Amino acid sequence: MLDRVREFIRRRLHTRSLARWDAAARDAEKLDLSLLRQMRSQARQMRRRVDLVTHIADGRLTLPRVGSNAIPKPAQSDWAYRPELWRGPISPVGLAAVESRTRIGNSATLYHDCSISELTVRQVRNTRDGDLAPFGLRMDVFKFDGSFLSLVLDLPDSAVDGLQRNHILRVETEVEIEKSLEIFARLNIKYGPNVEQVVRELPLDGREVVVEFDLAHTKISEKRLERIWMDLIFEGPEMNEINLRDVTFSRRPRADF
Repeated sequence: MLDRVREFIRRRLHTRSLARWDAAARDAEKLDLSLLRQMRSQARQMRRRVDLVTHIADGRLTLPRVGSNAIPKPAQSDWAYRPELWRGPISPVGLAAVESRTRIGNSATLYHDCSISELTVRQVRNTRDGDLAPFGLRMDVFKFDGSFLSLVLDLPDSAVDGLQRNHILRVETEVEIEKSLEIFARLNIKYGPNVEQVVRELPLDGREVVVEFDLAHTKISEKRLERIWMDLIFEGPEMNEINLRDVTFSRRPRADF
């Protein structure tokens, strides 16, 4: 009975709120400017909350389900990971005029050296047939007067647990671009005071893009491993829309011959 009363009250309050904003929309053309300014501020505060609720609801109600951990990986893989940015909703959903060193969610950071940022980023919901990641990341780049643009992805501690030089680290992405550009993946492995770096160019000849890093060709010390991160570096991104529909990592031991 109590739940029904609460639901009735919520509906009445919602109806009154709608009526209030309907009246505000009708009166906006003739209101005193000081009152109109206050109303605009209230509307913006309301919109931010409505946008957040809508974003979370879309995330939970649309397929693939939020938190989906279906990751394509080769046989014998002993570790796989999809960063938070592609797995669940983040807040804020989008940013404009993004400054360098801006955190996106809890595990991604955007870097650039533009004097004036004309870059926007937004988390989008994946809804296409075949999508495994619930979310994607869209970057719109307008004028770009810098020399580099990179998205740094921090990998969890589990990435170094049991990691050996006989492992092959695999990065698989789904990329959509408005016009041609080059994207590089730079693997960074910190061991003691040293950082090993290996760079691979993403082969953008299809929707699904795969690069692999054979750790046998590195000088890492397995006993001193501390952390791993990946830089996605975008060359010549000006006047382009870049959609990263998915990014996943996995590793497997190299076959013995």
